[in-house]
Amino acid sequence: MAATSAVPTAPLQTSGVAPDAARRRRKKSERRFQSPADVIVFVVLCLGAFTMLLPLAWMLSTSLKTQENVFALPPQWIPHPAQWANYLRVWEAGPLLRGIANSAIISLTVITVGTVTSCFAAYAFSKMRIPGKNALFLALLGGIMIPFPALMIPTFMLFSKIGWVDTLLPLIVPGLFGNLMMVFFLRQYLMSVPDSLIEAAVIDGANHPQIFWRIVLPLIRPAIAAQVILWFMGTWNDYLGPIIYLNSENVHTLQLVIANFNATYAVETDYPLIMAASIIALVPVLAVFLIFQRQIIESIALTGNKG
Repeated sequence: MAATSAVPTAPLQTSGVAPDAARRRRKKSERRFQSPADVIVFVVLCLGAFTMLLPLAWMLSTSLKTQENVFALPPQWIPHPAQWANYLRVWEAGPLLRGIANSAIISLTVITVGTVTSCFAAYAFSKMRIPGKNALFLALLGGIMIPFPALMIPTFMLFSKIGWVDTLLPLIVPGLFGNLMMVFFLRQYLMSVPDSLIEAAVIDGANHPQIFWRIVLPLIRPAIAAQVILWFMGTWNDYLGPIIYLNSENVHTLQLVIANFNATYAVETDYPLIMAASIIALVPVLAVFLIFQRQIIESIALTGNKG
């Protein structure tokens, strides 16, 4: 009887990539542009991204120029030589470090405490049986519709009478009670969590704090991260609140320090110094966004799909 040669039952893997993974990768590349409309949308999005990044690139370029090269024609996008000394000179031009410290105190305190209270409020409005909670929630949402200019004078008079003007307290204390937009977002996120999950935990003897920390918090962590990032960006970049309540230089936030730079050095056309200060103010927000952008995308993608 003739000897039969063994027939391989699996395809040879010479590239180090599993066949299924290779097929999925090929199908993904084929699906990337299914029609001319997809190509048009991709080009439009790229143009939009380029348009939004252009001011940032110009700000970075200006911060590395000399005062004379700022107005050079044609514009010099890559300064030569780069004036890195502008980033050393900016610390001596004003109380930039004090402004960073004050902004950090406000942002970290408000976000740390306010996030906890917002999460508790969102859990109460979505999962706890409280009489009249829907009416109270609608009343809170109605408060968002009141424009801030209508509240500036009453709140300023209130904080002035209790002696909080020219301190950081008016910018910290209101945020400790939570953020209405964060409460609304987390409530809608929690509405997709099945009530049967909470009821099963109650039957097992868990109380509401235990249910929140052990069951609810892991489920809404991406949504919390996204809202914390957006809230941090808004608090760090806030200019209207500090300019209303803060007068002394030792309590100025970073945005007020940069505004003073603009008022002082714009007359001298020292725009590289102003742009260097702006880049320094942008670094924390940009770093936080780049580190946690995955949570933002995940929270948006999973909203309404849990359960």
